[in-house]
Formats: sequence, C-alpha cells, structure tokens
Amino acid sequence: MSIKDPQAAGLAALAGLIADRTRAACLLALLDGRAWTAGELARHAGVAASTLSEHLGKLVAGGLLAEERQGRHRYVRLADARVAQLVEDLAAQVRVPAAAERPRSLRESSAGAAMARGRTCYDHLAGRLGIAVTDALTRRGLLRQDTGFALTDAGVEWFGTAGIALDLSSRRPLVRACLDWTERRPHLAGAAGAALCRHALDAGWCVRIGSGRAVKVTPSGERVLDSLLGIPSDALR
Repeated sequence: MSIKDPQAAGLAALAGLIADRTRAACLLALLDGRAWTAGELARHAGVAASTLSEHLGKLVAGGLLAEERQGRHRYVRLADARVAQLVEDLAAQVRVPAAAERPRSLRESSAGAAMARGRTCYDHLAGRLGIAVTDALTRRGLLRQDTGFALTDAGVEWFGTAGIALDLSSRRPLVRACLDWTERRPHLAGAAGAALCRHALDAGWCVRIGSGRAVKVTPSGERVLDSLLGIPSDALR
C-alpha cells in the first residue's frame, strides 16, 4: 500500500473531518442519539451559527452526519450506529490531562458525575449503569464475554420475558462490545443494547437528566432491575 492508495486517502480525509475541536464537540454531543438543531449545537460548541453551519456541512458531506429540515429549522444527527461506534471508540482512547479533568465549578462537577453514573451512548446505556447491566447479564448466563459478546439462548428468552422486543432479523449485530470511555470496560451495545435502552426509557426505568446524555434510574427502575437482574439499588445511584 502506498500514499496513492485510495483507501489511504479516504482514511486521511475521515481523520481530518474529526480532527477539529468544534466538529469533535458536535459529534460527542450527538452521541445522545437525538437530532439537534444547528442553533443548539452552535451554543453547545460556543461558536457562531455561521461558523457551525460550515462545520456541519463538512460532516454531512463526509457521511458522518445526516440532516433533516423542518420549516426553518435544520436538524442533524449521527448518520448511523457505525458512526456512533467510531466516535465512542475514539473517545475511549483519549487520555485527558489530570488538570483538565478537574471540574471548574460545582455545576460542572455534578454534570460530570451524572455522566459517569449513567448516560446514553448513541442508543444504548453506558457509564456505571451500562456496566452494571452488562455485568448482571453476564453473571446470570444471559450474555457471554469469553469469545466476544454473544447472547445465550437464555439471554434471548430473558429479553422476551422482560417485555423487550428483539429484532432477530436485523442486519445489525444483535450484540457487540462497546468500550466505555469512563469505566474503561466494555458495555452492551448492538441491537439488543438499543432495545434495552429504548425500553428502559419508555417504561420509565430511567429518565434523562436535562438536555444532555446523562440518565438516572428511577425508584421503579431500581425495583425492576433488582427483580430482573439482581442489581442492588446502591449500585445504580
């Protein structure tokens, strides 16, 4: 392979798309799995709307974002689960200097603690919550991690018993490991992870905190997760 190889050129172009602090901030924000307006992302990234529009254009053209327009509003979201996996995997490799990790305010400290406790990673659960669920599934023989992530027959049955619909005909991997960037361990992703997260939010087991990615387990969710997976309440707080 030489520098003239088209794959090398494509990889360099992809890296260049992500290698900008404003665009990286947008990609990380969109890991909440929702569509954001250009204005919301501009405020989040701390740049002018005109500047943000230029960045979004590059990300859309590069296939990392998809956009929709409703009236005067322009919404963008991550193009698909593969992009989310790429962003999360790269984020997990980042080593932030200790000085930069220290929160500058009580509000920032609380937000960081909430994200570490539980959050969405595109369309599945992450943070200590995601790890607790993954470990509980593994302990009960519902998920195997010895040869890569795989649901056992008992695991598929468990999802049905819990009322969580699995699309076994989907071309998307049923389960896969996603390296958690705060816990530095893999949590459950794939179609099963997405179905579990969606059900947890729809059934009120978890609720979002504010407008970001952080989620917390509700009292009813604590009871359900204890009953279904034997996760003690104190592990979810």
